[in-house]
Amino acid sequence: MTIDVPEADRDGDAGDTMADAGDAVADAGDAVAVDGSAGSESRWPVGSVSGGFALGEVLVSKAQLSERIAQIASQITRDYAGRQPLLIGVLKGAFIFMADLARAIQLPVEMDFMAVSSYGTATKTSGIVRIVKDLDVDLTGRDVIIVEDIVDSGLTLSYLRKGLLARDPASLEICALLVKQGQQRVQIDLAYTGFEIPPEFVVGYGLDVAERWRNLSDIRVASSVASSIPSDSSVES
Repeated sequence: MTIDVPEADRDGDAGDTMADAGDAVADAGDAVAVDGSAGSESRWPVGSVSGGFALGEVLVSKAQLSERIAQIASQITRDYAGRQPLLIGVLKGAFIFMADLARAIQLPVEMDFMAVSSYGTATKTSGIVRIVKDLDVDLTGRDVIIVEDIVDSGLTLSYLRKGLLARDPASLEICALLVKQGQQRVQIDLAYTGFEIPPEFVVGYGLDVAERWRNLSDIRVASSVASSIPSDSSVES
């Protein structure tokens, strides 16, 4: 299965390098294709079952994640030169992504977290959004970047964005690791994106099903061993 790195509306020098990455990194807007058939963790082979769900193929490997995050971090470093961005992680799904991203950004950054729930333990959205944990910091005059794990319908992220804009930040952008193709019900401007993926149910690298599989270092397809998960199923945080 092939997944794509989507284009972004940002300019950057593809020749810039990340000190921590050690290799030249491309503009966060450059489009590349990656092969999701990369090797999976041997401790969790395809077919491993937990909580009634079985792991499938790898969509995004550990190496692909590291490379793409270095590219996004390089772009954020250029875009926010001379400023100190505030990263807001959407719990729980974005915590691993945000940790790796923050360490790769070559600027002073601050971090805070929100928990916004619309799923519970289900694999389909309830359509009702509620704030489980609010921010500790004041956003007034701050350059804010929302860090999200996955964009599916976009309803949760749209709700969150509107609420944070009302707190008078100097700027507010969105960085999403994964975007499900053809699933968005609202249009959202994403400044930084990692990968576009097919409308599959995915776990790993912070994403879960009923709190399982978050600790995988890659991103995998998961399916119910009792019955197939509908193609429009998703987890947003």
